[in-house]
Amino acid sequence: MASPIRILTAVPICDGHDSAINTINLEFIRNGIEVVYLGFHRNVSDIVRAAIQEDAAAIGISSYNGGHIDFFAEVAQQLKREGARDIAVFGGGGGTITHDDARLMKKKGVDQIFFAGTSLADMVDYVKKHYGKRRQRRANSKPDLALARKLTELEDAPSSRKRRQKSNDASPARTKNQTSKVIGFTGPGGAGKTTLIDELVLRFLQRQPKTRIAILSHDPSVIGEGALLGDRATMINSQDDRVFMRSMATRGQAGGLSPATESCLALLARSKFDYVIIETVGTGQEALPFRNKLVDQTVLVMNPDYGARLQLQKIVMLDVADIVVVNKTDLERAKAALSEIEQRLTQNKRKQEIVATVAKRHRDPGVDELFELITKETVAAVYDRRKQKGRRSQSAAAVKAKRSL
Repeated sequence: MASPIRILTAVPICDGHDSAINTINLEFIRNGIEVVYLGFHRNVSDIVRAAIQEDAAAIGISSYNGGHIDFFAEVAQQLKREGARDIAVFGGGGGTITHDDARLMKKKGVDQIFFAGTSLADMVDYVKKHYGKRRQRRANSKPDLALARKLTELEDAPSSRKRRQKSNDASPARTKNQTSKVIGFTGPGGAGKTTLIDELVLRFLQRQPKTRIAILSHDPSVIGEGALLGDRATMINSQDDRVFMRSMATRGQAGGLSPATESCLALLARSKFDYVIIETVGTGQEALPFRNKLVDQTVLVMNPDYGARLQLQKIVMLDVADIVVVNKTDLERAKAALSEIEQRLTQNKRKQEIVATVAKRHRDPGVDELFELITKETVAAVYDRRKQKGRRSQSAAAVKAKRSL
């Protein structure tokens, strides 16, 4: 596949009008464009951070609440301050943005304003013509921007041979120099993986003040068409400078991951992140996405409504997952589901954990339990390293003392 155009769309803070942007997003996707949708009620910093991490060619903003002159201009100014002036800013707002407003906005760095009556086809044509080829980029030493561009190079390798070459530069995914713990989340669509990850991120941010997290989130795409990369729209807690999130389209590959996932993961795992979280596309019975020791820990997220009990025998991830999370346990069938899944796991005759969560619930104890399971191994490893370091320090002190005698 040729590398698709990649844009980010959003609705400003204090604006909940998303019907227009959703219609535009759908038209872009149908025309082969990958759309990272940030959602509505977003502030300037959220939009700029996301556009940089996603290495978007342009930001499209739909504004219906007024204040567009200052808001659009501030987005352009923040991009410039972050060294990302090559990311264009465009948008519209029906009848709320006048032609006089648009002229003033262009002077402040806004690339294009679409007015009421502009056809969807005209918008698509403009995006393809102006953002199909990236603007000239300047060298930039800011870590997130540099990392985002390296990820794009890996993802957009134009042939399988070149992709393998780049993958070899970054692989194997598990290296001796790697300091990150890699956690893989998979499960059927609608099980609540994104919400669960976002709640875990909140706990990382609150309980580990220096921890940095990277997230690789996957959504499906079809060959010849684009993709809606929409996980950011429900990631509320993850809009933080200590979190680096990248959305990836499968670009025609089955199995829940992208052709470039392994090489992108290797790059992130060698970067300065304490945890790297991978979220797959919503998967079915056959999926085993985390092969080749891609992750340190696998979490399968399910909901109680998986159908007949026989379905559990067909889900191969139940054989290999380290932790099985039954989410949405506030539903009526949750108690029976937990019992059935627990019985299914006993057949595997190996240590597996089962956790009941309601990820959407504030301070859910099940999410707390999952957080402890995920961090327990890392905490123990850190303790062992500190203990060994202490022994080495004591030995060195003893040698020094002997020499002084």
